[in-house]
Amino acid sequence: MAEHSHGHDHDHGHSSNNKRTLLISFAIITAYMVVEVIGGFMTNSLALISDAGHMLSDSLALAIALLAFRFGEKAVSTGKTYGYRRFEILAATLNGLTLIGIAIYIFYEAIERFTNPPEVATVGMLIISTIGLLVNILVAWIMMRGGDTEHNLNMRGAFLHVISDMMGSVGAIAAALLMMFFGWGWADPLASVIVAVLVLRSGYMVSKSSLHVLMEGTPRNINVEDVAQAILKVDGVHGVHDLHIWSITSNMHALTAHIVVDGNKTVYETEAIVHKVEHMLEHKDISHVTLQVESEKHAHEDSLLCNIKASAPDAHAHHHH
Repeated sequence: MAEHSHGHDHDHGHSSNNKRTLLISFAIITAYMVVEVIGGFMTNSLALISDAGHMLSDSLALAIALLAFRFGEKAVSTGKTYGYRRFEILAATLNGLTLIGIAIYIFYEAIERFTNPPEVATVGMLIISTIGLLVNILVAWIMMRGGDTEHNLNMRGAFLHVISDMMGSVGAIAAALLMMFFGWGWADPLASVIVAVLVLRSGYMVSKSSLHVLMEGTPRNINVEDVAQAILKVDGVHGVHDLHIWSITSNMHALTAHIVVDGNKTVYETEAIVHKVEHMLEHKDISHVTLQVESEKHAHEDSLLCNIKASAPDAHAHHHH
């Protein structure tokens, strides 16, 4: 069994910059989220409360990104051989389900307000939502200046959350202006519904992606057939089967497979073939590779995917299926 892992250690300066930027952004967003919640209840604006819900999604996304950096640095142990990298995925699942719950609550409240629009303190609503927009712009600027929002997926995800939240603030500002100038009471619940749709979409996408990882699904950007064909093209590889590809956490993909080589080759020649496969897979964004090498005489089903019977007593004995 040949095992290999390429550690893409980004320089510590980049990592600490990302962490510092996330921490500052998290503090600003969370503090203003509390202001929006209080302001929403004081002005009786559902649009502000829903925007605060969207800000909560930013706050959770930033917290997850920050914790993912922290936990990712924890050492692996015999109890957790992949360390705490999956923490990011578990937190993202919780984040997604929370957002779906918030969206449902806003929809429920909005239905009541459409039929019976309450009095809203529009001036206070306008001031708070305008400051909210400026806070989002400030945080987006801090993240662009201080963090790696271009290449680091963790940072990029948090940055996109903040950008999408700007739309919520714009919606609340528009609703406040419509109520002030035209007396359209339904503008507040309408703005809240638009924001709730954004929150629901975020929650659904986050939940779907994180559950896919927890279910050991193939990464979205990787095609199993393409990977299999690429392995077969490596000089010296005659066959590939029992291919498994999954994500340990976002941007960290793993692969296990059985490869067939000429039985007459020496151990050194076989290792050279394995290294070629590993190097090729690294360029396909698969950093953790484990390969089992077999000769052409090895009796095995000629199946790319491993069909293990869950009820079989030897379900984990690969040499029997």
